[in-house]
Amino acid sequence: MKKQSSFESLSSSTNSNSSAPSNKKLSRFFSFTASRDWFYRYYFNYSGLRSVSTDISDGTTMHCWIPKLHNPSKPDLVLVHGFGANAMWQYGELLRKFVPRFNVYVPDLLFFGGSYTDLPYRTEEFQASCLMKLMEGFGVTRMRLVGISYGGFVGYSLAAQYPEAVERIVLCCAGVCLEEKDMEDGLFRVSDLEEAASILLPQTADKLRELMKFSFVRPVKGVPSYFLSDYIDVMCRDYLLEKRELLQAILKDRHLSNLPKITQNTLIIWGEEDQIFPLELGIRLQRHIGESARLVVIKNAGHAVNLEKAKEFAKHLKEFLFDGTTTTTSTAASTTTTSSSSTSPPSHHSHFIDNKLN
Repeated sequence: MKKQSSFESLSSSTNSNSSAPSNKKLSRFFSFTASRDWFYRYYFNYSGLRSVSTDISDGTTMHCWIPKLHNPSKPDLVLVHGFGANAMWQYGELLRKFVPRFNVYVPDLLFFGGSYTDLPYRTEEFQASCLMKLMEGFGVTRMRLVGISYGGFVGYSLAAQYPEAVERIVLCCAGVCLEEKDMEDGLFRVSDLEEAASILLPQTADKLRELMKFSFVRPVKGVPSYFLSDYIDVMCRDYLLEKRELLQAILKDRHLSNLPKITQNTLIIWGEEDQIFPLELGIRLQRHIGESARLVVIKNAGHAVNLEKAKEFAKHLKEFLFDGTTTTTSTAASTTTTSSSSTSPPSHHSHFIDNKLN
């Protein structure tokens, strides 16, 4: 078991930002979202993780689920979420597959869940440096990392800034290779960043429905508005200004020629029909990284491929992350297209709003 240092703090801090979340109160009626959030907390605790909020300096606090008991014989695995709900909601379904084999760490990035900063920086490079400080505080100096969508931007930056710290990395539907001109060239279905923000940060039930259509090949239809509004009230009201600034920082002055190449073994997973970050960006990313990268394209899946094809997604993760399975020169820089015999969507509405956008 790793000795807990004074670096770790088990008490949460209060954010002084004007857009910081207020104390959430359940409405007089039953809140499906708040109840499910409670369930995820229970499940993470039951799975052997504990919730820790850490002051990493300069008014920056990060929340993370960490192992209750660290096993030095296991490798360390960091699961990095994307836009949407907190990290629990995006990795809850995968947790049981990896806890037996890894020391699993599930952080909330800045302005998600219980993480925030008083500093003005909004780039993925800053997110990555904060995440690295957090991991070092837990004694993690060598890791395997999974990054979904925006989490892939942060994970890629961490791998580039701290190459010795990342052993191998999975990037899922992460448009790291996008350029500022791609918006003007019509690569995306939205015309400008303002329109994108209104969908990616939905504040009405209709906008959340629109986001679901962008994220899934077969979104569930007929989800009652009160479910969607409840989800927005609990999960989508906090740090709106800061999240808009995160989106702006992704695109501002972004050029492929300035993107460093990572050298770690890399698995790129993409939904063939991704409408948020089109497959072209996955192909571009594989070519940019080169021989150490392998691209897996999953058919009949969109941006939320980790939900639409959960079994396939988990299978590829396990094959790549488990000991003894790495990207080799014989399969390097290759593209694999996979399909699933099951194309029907999950039967519960909750699966389609749990991870509304990765």
